[in-house]
Amino acid sequence: MRQRHFVQHLCIALSFAWILGLKFKSTAEITKEQHFKITPHDVQILEGTDTLLRCEVAARAGQVQWTKDGFALGFSAVIHGFPRYSVLVDKENGIYNLQIKNASLEDDSEYQCQVGPAPGNPAIRANAKLNIIAAPSSIAIESYTKNSKVEVIEKQNLTLTCVTENANPAANIVWYYGNTHLTDVVPKIEIKEVVPKRFKTISTVIIRPRADDDFKELSCEARHKALPPDLPMRSSIQLSVLYPPGPPFFEGYGPGETLRRGQQVQIACRSRGGNPPAQLLWYKNGVAVSSSQRTTGRLSENIYTFMAEESDNGANLICEAKNILANKALKAELNLTVFYAPKEVAITGVTEAKIGDSLQLSCISSPSNPAALINWSVNGRPFGNSTYKTIKSEFGGWTSASNISLPIDAQSRTFVVVCHALNTELTQNVVTSHTVNVLYPPSPPLLMGYNDGDIITSGSVKKLHCSSVGGNPVPVLSWFKNDKKLNVAVKVLDNKIVSELSILVNVTDNNAIYKCEVRNSAIEIPLFAIKTFSVHFPPETVKISVSPKNLVPGIRAKLICDSSSSNPPAKISWWKDGIPVEGINLSTKSGLWGGAVSTLEMFVNITQDLDGIVYTCQSNNEVLQRSVHETISLNILFAPKYDVDQETQFAGIEGEPLHIALQATANPTSISYTWTRDGLPILSNNEGVNRIMAIGPVLNITQLSRNDGGNYVCEAMNSQGTAMLEINVIVDYAPTIESISADSSFVIGEDAVLSCSVNAKPLSAAHVYWVRNGYNMEDRTSTTFINNTSYLHIKQVQRKDVGNFTCIADNQRGKIDQRNVLLIVQSAPELDHSPAYTRFAVRVGERGRIICKAVAAPLPVFVWRRFGNDIKMLHRSKFKAVENMVNGLTYESILYVENTSADDYGPYECVVRNIHGQASSTLELIKPTRPDIPLAINVDNATDDSVVLVWSPGFDGGLKTYYRLRYRLQNEDKYKFVDINPGWFNATLNGLKSGAVYYFSVMAANEVGGSKYLPDLKLTLASGAQPYLNEFTEKDEMPNFMIIGITSAAMVLLVLNAALVAWFVIRRQNKNTSESESPNDDAYSKDDNQSVYKLPITALQSDVHKKAASTYLVENVDIIQSTAYPPKYQESSMCTSPYNVCNPDFTRTLPNPKRHSSRSGIVSDYARCKDDQMLMSNGLYIPSPSPASSLVIKGSYVSSPSPAPPPDGSYFNMSDKYISYPPVAY
Repeated sequence: MRQRHFVQHLCIALSFAWILGLKFKSTAEITKEQHFKITPHDVQILEGTDTLLRCEVAARAGQVQWTKDGFALGFSAVIHGFPRYSVLVDKENGIYNLQIKNASLEDDSEYQCQVGPAPGNPAIRANAKLNIIAAPSSIAIESYTKNSKVEVIEKQNLTLTCVTENANPAANIVWYYGNTHLTDVVPKIEIKEVVPKRFKTISTVIIRPRADDDFKELSCEARHKALPPDLPMRSSIQLSVLYPPGPPFFEGYGPGETLRRGQQVQIACRSRGGNPPAQLLWYKNGVAVSSSQRTTGRLSENIYTFMAEESDNGANLICEAKNILANKALKAELNLTVFYAPKEVAITGVTEAKIGDSLQLSCISSPSNPAALINWSVNGRPFGNSTYKTIKSEFGGWTSASNISLPIDAQSRTFVVVCHALNTELTQNVVTSHTVNVLYPPSPPLLMGYNDGDIITSGSVKKLHCSSVGGNPVPVLSWFKNDKKLNVAVKVLDNKIVSELSILVNVTDNNAIYKCEVRNSAIEIPLFAIKTFSVHFPPETVKISVSPKNLVPGIRAKLICDSSSSNPPAKISWWKDGIPVEGINLSTKSGLWGGAVSTLEMFVNITQDLDGIVYTCQSNNEVLQRSVHETISLNILFAPKYDVDQETQFAGIEGEPLHIALQATANPTSISYTWTRDGLPILSNNEGVNRIMAIGPVLNITQLSRNDGGNYVCEAMNSQGTAMLEINVIVDYAPTIESISADSSFVIGEDAVLSCSVNAKPLSAAHVYWVRNGYNMEDRTSTTFINNTSYLHIKQVQRKDVGNFTCIADNQRGKIDQRNVLLIVQSAPELDHSPAYTRFAVRVGERGRIICKAVAAPLPVFVWRRFGNDIKMLHRSKFKAVENMVNGLTYESILYVENTSADDYGPYECVVRNIHGQASSTLELIKPTRPDIPLAINVDNATDDSVVLVWSPGFDGGLKTYYRLRYRLQNEDKYKFVDINPGWFNATLNGLKSGAVYYFSVMAANEVGGSKYLPDLKLTLASGAQPYLNEFTEKDEMPNFMIIGITSAAMVLLVLNAALVAWFVIRRQNKNTSESESPNDDAYSKDDNQSVYKLPITALQSDVHKKAASTYLVENVDIIQSTAYPPKYQESSMCTSPYNVCNPDFTRTLPNPKRHSSRSGIVSDYARCKDDQMLMSNGLYIPSPSPASSLVIKGSYVSSPSPAPPPDGSYFNMSDKYISYPPVAY
């Protein structure tokens, strides 16, 4: 019913509100004046939160702004100076809400939303208050940290102050005991505004804690509407109320209780309450007892644990309880009662008695509580005739004592008396016994086993038997030898005692007295029986003494032999090395153990030969047929002596060690050795520092020197004298060639003599000989040997004899020595036309060098020319010539061109003259260019899977030259490449296939470009034991038409060459006539027609800079194709047999068609070197790279024309110059 009325009223109210709204809207629309749709209202928020003051204007005409306490905040949505303020504007809907973020107390103000006037619209305003509520920042009880413990004495005032800070409005403070509101105390409240709108609340209470308040928590709590009720702000302390403890009390033992000795006892002393907890202390008979204490809650406990002893009987125990608040200690006291039986009883009295005696025995017990009762028994029967009394012990308890009187009769041999002590309370009985023996004497001893007067032999065994019957107690039987007691086993059989003594008879038993003795307590004097032995014994030792003590040759010595005691006396004899000798002065006297001592002497004439001779003295007991002997070796003192067969000559080899050991005999054997050489001592050094050391009789030379040879003296010395021995040391040493004949030149046809001086030991003509490979030494030479010098005589020397003869010295004493001696036959100069001496390269601006090398004898003269004119060396700044002697036959002249310019490039002529003729060659200075192709490639060594290749370099182009090696298998198309470091002309390839066929080639390259590869060298590797085979891939045969064509071209070239030579001779003669008229010393052609080929640096040129060779595959075989092909050179180290006309050291030359021509015009294959044959077989001759030919020109100083080529063909072509003899390696 009520709900129905409520709905009706609600509908009426909503209808009325809608009518008013229509009216108001119609009025505003009619008036259209600005007015508030929503006005701001008062807001209360928490500090730090955001808020929004709403302001909405309808029909706004004027400008809208907010003010704070009358201060205008401006018309902008962003309010300057108030970064947390902003106006949220929606002009279309007239919304101008003020938003404040992170509100603080400074925002607690009155705000106003203002709309300015406009035509027909007055200004309108609406106010609202913003209240900021700030919760207290902290709460604390002054002077105490949170949850700290506060000590206070019971019933004393405690003042506590609780403070809250920075609250708005001020906070309320409520006090609690635990969780119970403190109502019986009215706190004092004080509120302070510390800073504007920041309040501090102070609440003070005064309390009087009781003992029950101990451990309680006292806290103050802040109440504030900004604080959530479920998270109160509280500060607490814990009360610690100090008060005295309760009186102590015991548990575990009470009055009237008893303890037993040995019982484990625990008595607890406890005290309740007290803060701090009570300290409990035990005292026993006034002495503090250490015991541990523990506290549980407010209960303190100290348990005294002990084991009850008799000393605890009547002990007084006190427990004290106290703490800092107790005025005096609280005590509890009790006394202990301990029952215990006696620990022992003891019977006192004699242990032996005779028949008819009356013995007095006493029994006393140790303390007992209560006192013990004593009872007696004898031989197992109670004995009642006794006395009894108790005595209080000073140690506690009572001591019991009892006495009896015991008569001794003949019915028993022993009486066993037992005493019993009984504690009736504990029913514990302690017993002890006492034995009394009745005494009887034994019978006299009976000794058997030896009859007086019998003879016993030393070393035999004798047994004596002794026995005695009866006696109580059992008698003691003892053995004695000469009153010295012996330890012998004894047996008791029934009432008889027996003992047997076994004796191993020795010398001490002669006249010895053996006694058997028996005794017991029934007799005062022991009973005994004795036996006296007679013993025969041999001597035990023999002693030899010599007089005088030190024996030296030439004196008479006395030997004395003393024999030890013997019965009967011993017979003494002397022996020398097993042969008996006569002694004198035999004597006998009394000795030990009833025997006799014998002595025998003899005299010896001392000589050195008697040293070490053995004399023996023998002492013999003829009755016992037993003897003893002693030997002495004569120690004759004599000076050292060397063996007459001692070797005195020792030989060694220089550089090797020599060990010489001498040994002298002497007595005493302690010999000191001294080594000297030429009167100077040789030091002894065990550390091995000196090369020559003397260690006793040993001379040790660690490394022989030839200067160590000579005489050495070893002196041996002892206390008797000295001996000296001189030895000779011979040092053999390997040969050394000290000098050879200087490079001597000889005229053709005269005899030549070469010398070789040798220093060696041993040295004879057989140790020096001469050799030369390929030379007929037997027919052409002879040797003589004079004064360590070997002379080689060569008959009628010819030009072919030029070369090195090797002098070899070998005496089988070490390394051989050899020297080459150059035989020089005088001849006209011959120039070296190898590639290294025909072209030279240098960059512009650098220093150029041109070398002219010639073989001549005697010394030649070098002349440099340019374009037919001699180059004067006056202008040192441009040209400088330096001449060197390479060896006795070879000379060179180096022309230095300073600061090379383009005009300096071109040909230079070198002219060499001596008394036998002259030679000339045109050398070329060019700009750096790519290198020539290598001259040849050969196999130096090969195995089944590796090969060592060597090649001869061509012209290097004037730059650092690198080499690239290529190789491939026969059935493969691709090559592998290996780059070789500069300056290396060999390479080792490993990992090849055994028995496979390979092709090898090499090319050269520098920074300008690279050469072409040499023709491939074909090599078949060994397979197993098969050797490797190599050959060039060029065909051995050429078509005949090619041979004819090449031969024709060669003939044309010869004609042109002859015409050129004639023109050159005529031109030179013309220039010689006008040479003196030329004013310019350096005049020559300025034309530079030399072409220099350059190629860019390619991958090959960059790769060759790598230090290690690398192998790789490439698709293109010829990486660099040179535009200028250098001439081919072929090298071979073999000459054609049987004609020995080719020197292997000069086979890098070019063949000449004229060289081997014969009158019939047929070229003989046997008259050529192998290189000529190889090139001729191809039907092709390659002209020399030299731009000009050398000529032999007659001069006014030449007495005879130059020789023509010899008819036998024994010459070499060197750039078209005929040389009448082959150059020889030297």
